[in-house]
Amino acid sequence: MKKIIIIVLGVTLLVGLGIFATHLMSKKGKSDEQVAAFNFDIKDTASVDKIIITEPNGMEMTLVRSGKEWTDDKGQCVQPVQVFNILEALYNVRFKGYVPENAVKTVINRMTTIGTKVQYFQNGDWSKTWYIGGSTSDHHGTYMLVESAQAGKSDLPVIAEIKGLQGIIEPRFFADPRKWQCSGIFAYQMDEIAEVDVNFTERPDRSFEVRKIKQDYLVKFGGKYLTSLDTNMVYRYLLNFKRINFENPNYELTNKQLDSLKHSTPFCILKVRTTKGEKTQLRMFRRQSDSGEKEVDDFGDNSPYDINRFWCELPTGQIVKCQYFAFNPILMGHIYFNQDRYKTVR
Repeated sequence: MKKIIIIVLGVTLLVGLGIFATHLMSKKGKSDEQVAAFNFDIKDTASVDKIIITEPNGMEMTLVRSGKEWTDDKGQCVQPVQVFNILEALYNVRFKGYVPENAVKTVINRMTTIGTKVQYFQNGDWSKTWYIGGSTSDHHGTYMLVESAQAGKSDLPVIAEIKGLQGIIEPRFFADPRKWQCSGIFAYQMDEIAEVDVNFTERPDRSFEVRKIKQDYLVKFGGKYLTSLDTNMVYRYLLNFKRINFENPNYELTNKQLDSLKHSTPFCILKVRTTKGEKTQLRMFRRQSDSGEKEVDDFGDNSPYDINRFWCELPTGQIVKCQYFAFNPILMGHIYFNQDRYKTVR
C-alpha cells in the first residue's frame, strides 16, 4: 500500500512539474520569440546613413551620413562624438528584462507622453525605429519599444541596456540643434591666411592688421605700420588660428535681449580673409558680470563686465558664448606686435 501511495505521489508530482514547466516554457518561449523577432541592434552600423530623432514636443533632428562625415539635413556640421554615441548604442544595445505586468500600462502611457522616437535608415531605406520611454527606477535600464521593417512593431515594452556599460540610453538622443552644432570657428593652417583685421572699437590703439603679401607679411599695430618686423612672431600669431572654438550656444538671452545686443556696439570686430578669398567676420560683445563687481581684465583694466566670457555674433547671425582664454591668442596683438618692440612709422 505504501509503495502504491509513493508511486501515485511521484506520478502526481511529475505531472504537476510537467504542467508547470510546459506553461513556463510556453510563456517564456513566446517572450523569447518576441524578443528575438524585435531585435533592437544593428550590427552593420556602417550602413546606417540617416537618423531622425523626434522629441515629445515635436522638435526633430535629422542626421545624414555623407561619406565618412555626418551633417544635419541642411549640410551643417554636427559633433561627431555624439553621432558615435548613438551608433555605439545601436551596436551594443541588448534586451535586459521584462517589464512587470502591473507596470506595463504605466510604462506605455509614459512612452506615449514623454517618449523619444528614433528612426534608423540603412543604405537609404528605413530599417528600424526605437521608442524610448525613460529609465528604470535603478537607472540601469531603459524602457523601449522597437519597430522594424521585417517584424513590425512590438506590442509590449521591455527593458534594454547597452552591453558593457551601466546607465541609461535616453540621454544620447536629443533634437535640440544647438546641442548638435559644431563649436569650431577657425581651423586654418598658417599659410591659408591672407589677412587678419582686429578692430577694438573702444581702444583703437589696440587694433592691428596682419597681411600676407606674396611670401612676406605687413603688420599694422595701433595705426602704425611696423618697419622692422620679426617674421617668427607673425608665424607664432597665425598658428593660433589652427583651432578656435566657441564654448556654448546661447541658452540665456531672450529674442528681445539678442536683438538689443546685436544693435549695440561690439567691443571688437575680427575679420579674417583666406588665400582662397573666403571671408569671416566676428562681432564681439561684452557680457554682464555675474558678480556685478569690477575685476581686472586681461588688458589690466578694471572692468564691470565678465572677464572670462563674452558674446560673439557668428557670420550666420547666431550668438554664441566664448571664452577670452580661447580667443586672447588671436585678439591680443600687443603680445606679438608691441610698438615698443619695433621702430614704427605712420
